[in-house]
Amino acid sequence: MSRIAVIGASGMVGSRVLAEAGARGHQVLALSRRAAVDATDPNAVRGAIAGTDAVVLTVRTVPVDQDHLVSITRTVLDIAAQLGIRVLVVGGAGALRSPGNHDLLVADNPEYVPAALKDVAAAGVAQLRTCQARPGGDWVYLSPPALLEPGERTGRYRRGTDVLLTAADGKSWISAEDLAVAVVDEVETPGSEHHITVVHR
Repeated sequence: MSRIAVIGASGMVGSRVLAEAGARGHQVLALSRRAAVDATDPNAVRGAIAGTDAVVLTVRTVPVDQDHLVSITRTVLDIAAQLGIRVLVVGGAGALRSPGNHDLLVADNPEYVPAALKDVAAAGVAQLRTCQARPGGDWVYLSPPALLEPGERTGRYRRGTDVLLTAADGKSWISAEDLAVAVVDEVETPGSEHHITVVHR
């Protein structure tokens, strides 16, 4: 059994990570970014995550505030590193490379990211870059596929690294429930890659 802190516990992904981890017998600490902990305050973060085995950071800013997202991520990574705690960041699909052109980020590919979502995608890329600035850190950045929405927990998914994946039907999607399965799997059995993605199977 692990003790897992979830920052962003009230969100679509965070709430499902709580349920999945709890169902597997883990001790879960639910931290809402606003109500429970100021994730930009190092002392507040330290007090909240001290004694845990892993931190899942799954936050979004609405409207998009890239600087705030980067600040939260940097603070959590820094404090977790000082405490020797692994961090799993649930990020965005925009940080992945495009399937047909590995030199083109999904964030810059109109096939997957319409103009209205470019700011959201760019924030996810900036968040990944914040993680990558700590190459020796104990973190993993999990990019969902292009479409992430509430749905059914099947427990089936395919895992990849930094290239967007598509399912057998050609769609790049997964349910939030199955993304939570992948998150807890990664916490329980960490891989060696810093950037991973999943898709429905």
